[in-house]
Amino acid sequence: MSVAEKAVEDLAPTGRLRASINLGNIVLAQTDPATGKPAGVTPELARALGERLGVPVDLVTFDAAGKAFDAFKRGAVDIVFLAIDPVRAEEVAFTPPYALIEGNFVVPASSTLKSMSDIDRDGTRVAVAKGSAYDLFLTRALKAATLVRAATGPEAMQMFVDDKLEAAAGVRQPMVKFINVTPGLRLIEPSFMQIRQAMGMAKGRSAGAAFLHSFIAEMKASGMVADALRRSGQDDVVVAPPAAA
Repeated sequence: MSVAEKAVEDLAPTGRLRASINLGNIVLAQTDPATGKPAGVTPELARALGERLGVPVDLVTFDAAGKAFDAFKRGAVDIVFLAIDPVRAEEVAFTPPYALIEGNFVVPASSTLKSMSDIDRDGTRVAVAKGSAYDLFLTRALKAATLVRAATGPEAMQMFVDDKLEAAAGVRQPMVKFINVTPGLRLIEPSFMQIRQAMGMAKGRSAGAAFLHSFIAEMKASGMVADALRRSGQDDVVVAPPAAA
């Protein structure tokens, strides 16, 4: 079996590339209003990878990263688009990141909270999406504040408002969008974390991992990632720099 054939076997063992698409993160994927199909940088990367491998692509959609990760662990998808995190890395062989986004806190406009150190106090409740990159990070980072989890990012934000929690955490772009339609809220600057978005696959498949690493490096270098982000209206997202050799 050639290296290319082994890569196909590693990445698409069923003969089809099953790719997780998280529609809950508008930076990475959106639903095209004209076609109803997934659009954005992750669907474009999945389709390009399938074309490179010569296999059909099934875009399996989720409304939260935690749900996509759970599906991966069940073997329901072959590749994932997730933020790199130590908890996930126990299960996922990640590529270097292709995009860098930010995690921010939102608080009521009248709140005295101005930083993560202000938030990390007894009695402070922070709304998060269960299993998200920022949930995993804050689970390790916060020592006194309490994380209150909802199934998805939008549900966490609504819970923050409805239950009058002290803060919410999430990806900057959807948080800003929520603030713009919800009076009386404020984004805390600067961000509390950098979220490194990468592709991932099952561990222990060296040919597929090497292929995926090379693919991501090429997609960044060629401008494909930047173009896909721009086409989907995510011009403010930073393309990750080349990985160190």
